[in-house]
Amino acid sequence: MALEKLTITPEGGRSIQARFNPERYTVNKSVQIAEIGIPGLDSPIQQFVRGQTEKITFELFFDTTEFGLVDGPTDVRTLTGKVYQLLKVQRETHAPPRCVLTWGEAGKLFSFGTKVSPWCLLESLSEEFTLFSPSGVPLRAKLNVTFREAWTIEEQIKETPRHSGDRTKLCTLGRGKTLSHVAWEEYGDPGAWRPIAEANHIDNPRTVVPGMALEIPRLEETR
Repeated sequence: MALEKLTITPEGGRSIQARFNPERYTVNKSVQIAEIGIPGLDSPIQQFVRGQTEKITFELFFDTTEFGLVDGPTDVRTLTGKVYQLLKVQRETHAPPRCVLTWGEAGKLFSFGTKVSPWCLLESLSEEFTLFSPSGVPLRAKLNVTFREAWTIEEQIKETPRHSGDRTKLCTLGRGKTLSHVAWEEYGDPGAWRPIAEANHIDNPRTVVPGMALEIPRLEETR
């Protein structure tokens, strides 16, 4: 069986195949939590603010000594430069290209969990040269790369649809939050703040303060 190579495919570009597969990779995912201090309570209330993007970090190894030195040494940057270009802003999109990472039978191995989009961006790259020709041409290099998931608003809404609960709920208004923020978090629609205001007898939505307990009414249908 032929050895499957990790492949980086930029959107609208040519695929880049790793010379050697990484030995390991690291996945990082976190969420942002705000602490809401309520007078009289022993501990602050933990309020989910938003999710953070998932990241994958691994090393890529490149070596051109296998090409020989008969016709002169081959600069390893002719290979690593293709990965480096993924950090460059494209003329058409005014942004670096999104990529898909694939590896063998697992297909889109780096599809960031069960999400509908396998797209990611090269966030950072550090390059270390470890072998040189007598004339100073770099022949061997290690790239430490970090890719960050990059899916659109439409893809996120499709993957994580927000529905109203089966019954009325309660929530504590976080610092810096408005009724529109709460409506987005609960219903996926910032314009659906009026049912919340009516349920809590709020005539002026600008009068809400952090720490206020809000009743979140059930909606029959959300946008």
